[in-house]
Amino acid sequence: MDVQRIILITAMALISYMLVLQWNEDYGQPAPATEQAVTSVSAYSSSSAETDLPQANDGEASADVPATGTAATNSQLITVKTDVLNLIIDTKGGDIIQVSLPEHKAALGADQPFVLMEQTSNRTYVSQSGLVGTNGPDASKDGRPTFSVANTDYSLGDADELNVDLLFTDSNGVKITKRYTLKRGSYTVGLSYTVDNQSQQNWQANLFGQIKRDRSEDPTSSTDMGMQSYLGAVFSTTEDNYQKIDFDDMDDAPFKATTQDGYVAFVQHYFVSAWIPEAGAEYTYKSRKLNGNYIVGFISPDFMVAPGQSKTVSANFFAGPKDQEQMEAANENLKLTVDYGWLWWIASPLYAILKWVYSIVGNWGLAIIGITVIVKAALFHLNAKAFKSMAKMRKFGPEMQRMKELYGDDRQKMSQEMMKLYQKEKINPLGGCLPIVAQMPIFIALYWVLMESVELRHAEFLYLTDLSVKDPYFILPIIMGASMFIQQMLNPTPPDPMQAKIMKMLPILFTFFFLWFPAGLTLYWVVNNILSIAQQYVINKQIEGGGDTAKAK
Repeated sequence: MDVQRIILITAMALISYMLVLQWNEDYGQPAPATEQAVTSVSAYSSSSAETDLPQANDGEASADVPATGTAATNSQLITVKTDVLNLIIDTKGGDIIQVSLPEHKAALGADQPFVLMEQTSNRTYVSQSGLVGTNGPDASKDGRPTFSVANTDYSLGDADELNVDLLFTDSNGVKITKRYTLKRGSYTVGLSYTVDNQSQQNWQANLFGQIKRDRSEDPTSSTDMGMQSYLGAVFSTTEDNYQKIDFDDMDDAPFKATTQDGYVAFVQHYFVSAWIPEAGAEYTYKSRKLNGNYIVGFISPDFMVAPGQSKTVSANFFAGPKDQEQMEAANENLKLTVDYGWLWWIASPLYAILKWVYSIVGNWGLAIIGITVIVKAALFHLNAKAFKSMAKMRKFGPEMQRMKELYGDDRQKMSQEMMKLYQKEKINPLGGCLPIVAQMPIFIALYWVLMESVELRHAEFLYLTDLSVKDPYFILPIIMGASMFIQQMLNPTPPDPMQAKIMKMLPILFTFFFLWFPAGLTLYWVVNNILSIAQQYVINKQIEGGGDTAKAK
């Protein structure tokens, strides 16, 4: 290749690289997330908040409950802060209308916490709970109860547990305490209703918990190429412990199931919100669509409080990142919201190994390198046999070319002579495919592990500031493409000219695809290629040098 051609190719490569960088700057960056504070209750405490409650008998919306506009003006907003959760609670109904996560930032380099749930003019995503049924205050003709509170600002401070009590007394003198319990380091919020019946009649109600969300996009979803994380509802029942019901499903028909225990959740990339009722009872789970919003929730069986008695019913609400340990502590099946697809049986141990390596090295980039080495070691002998077969094909390439020239017009004779050569030298022409076939399930499983692991969100490594998104400078994809090209140089040239041309194009095509893959996944593939090159180079030298090839086995 002459100097002018080298200069031209180099210039074209640099220009292409600059064009991709500029395109990424103009179109490839998602809009930064901003926190919108809830400044009033008017956006939430409206007639729509009165009509989306379930009924105890069939779970349908209580359309017969009238709105009480005057009550909305008397409600207040309560702010609750712990080390991992910031909540805003509306005293009208006692619903959680905003959840932000101070340990997870809205965007890389931002000071604002990530807002998981909120009620604003642009987005509806709230958690509702209450008591409906015969005497339930949320089913009253006067509308949802407005609770009284001792304070409107609560903070966990140095304590390990924080209780937020909301008080209400109905017209018969029945005292109801709605309590939220938050603990240090926990994304699970305990909910309890204590009913103190000092009236002369039996008191009866049903506990409900539900999540209301519009169809707005997932703020943490990636706009890059590749598979997208699931956005929608999940129900866990005794028949199916992880059943996806997406927005289109809810458009087509409502979901309804009665089951022992279980949970209901809304899932998005990296984060989840879920209602988990108290174990030991049979609950009705249902989805509804109302006024453009999607509502998923549960309703408990009837419970009765005799005169002069008190009773407490409870449930848990989880709102936070897909932290598998915390989710499993809240409900064994809740960790299934970290969805690895049909390759979960490979992805789950890969995630466990990744966390174990991270516990040693303390950096997620180094942990990815570590798991690559472990996977490579596990496939070492399989790769060695494949590389040995390719090295032999490379060694006997001139002999194969001679046969092609000698028997090129006689395909049958050519095939016979090639088979004799393969048998004599113990060459497997398909052996080179084994490493790729073996690694593809691992590659796909690791893709889901890296995409679903919230730990990698905003994780830094060298110049990379976020391993969960693409390399902003595309350095790793280019190194990956170069390593593929080097690997091809160590492999035998395919005898078919068309196949040879296709193989030469693969590094370019793979580089293009990997431009938008998560940097963590590209890092895995780069390290894997480098280790493969080293192993294949050693085997080639052993085979071509005529030395002891047993070492390559």
